[in-house]
Amino acid sequence: MADTHQFDVNKLFGVQDYVAVITGGGSGIGLMAAQALAANGAKVYITGRRKEVLENAAKSHQPAKSSGQIIPIGPCDVTSKDDLEKLVADLSKREKYINLLVCNAGISGPKAEPKDADAEDLKARLWNNEDPSDWRDNYNTNVTAVYFTTVAFLPLLQQGIRPKGPLEPYAPSVITISSMSGIMRHAQGHFSYNTAKGATVHLTKLMSAEFQKAEIRVNSIAPGYFPTEMTAKSSDDKQKSYVSPEKIQDKGHVPLMRAGREEEMGMTILYLAKNQYVNGEIIAVDGGVLNVIAGR
Repeated sequence: MADTHQFDVNKLFGVQDYVAVITGGGSGIGLMAAQALAANGAKVYITGRRKEVLENAAKSHQPAKSSGQIIPIGPCDVTSKDDLEKLVADLSKREKYINLLVCNAGISGPKAEPKDADAEDLKARLWNNEDPSDWRDNYNTNVTAVYFTTVAFLPLLQQGIRPKGPLEPYAPSVITISSMSGIMRHAQGHFSYNTAKGATVHLTKLMSAEFQKAEIRVNSIAPGYFPTEMTAKSSDDKQKSYVSPEKIQDKGHVPLMRAGREEEMGMTILYLAKNQYVNGEIIAVDGGVLNVIAGR
């Protein structure tokens, strides 16, 4: 039976002394996750392919009033088993365990909008604007790399299991970043991306069932439109991106008529990091898009 003081927000969502690793952590959702965790006491290692981006993100976004840290490590290409093994080896020299792995690294792939009703025109538009190599790259980064990244870190995650208190603060978990695009039936012109993210969703479910034997939870966040390099196509000198409300409104299927706020992503990261009773869930943070576009 919980006393009222146990519902204090710091007890519920504080991650003091957590150790986290985030792939694609130098910008976008990965950086939002790093900020949320570090602001609440976690030591957060961010990795990715671009060393200068990682270093700039860490320099620009260290928490001012927290014992948490954002630490660049790498670079690491998550599609390379050699890079992943090196990353784990390097981290093992610094830490005995990790509590959280966020598999965020991803790519968008080609776009071919299926607007035509005439089959010949439809074929030409899709055939000429996509290539099997694009599909392979997309699947390799958004699905295969998520699997091998998680597998590479399983021992360090399991080492994060500690004697449990009332809120089980040290049970390890994995958060994959999928997408609302992997749930909806609207292609958005991104057949390869949406298909890959749908596979990420199912991979999360498979890993959650299999890895609970090792006492490791696996959940996924399926974001809608957030200010990321993928959505905005650019970032500023602090690795942050901006998406105007007008751009979101033009899409015509976002009930809130705006992009998601970075803090809203941070809330979801903290919730999945701390709530030990959630395993195998796909949480859409999409402003209600999936209420408008068929998918669930």
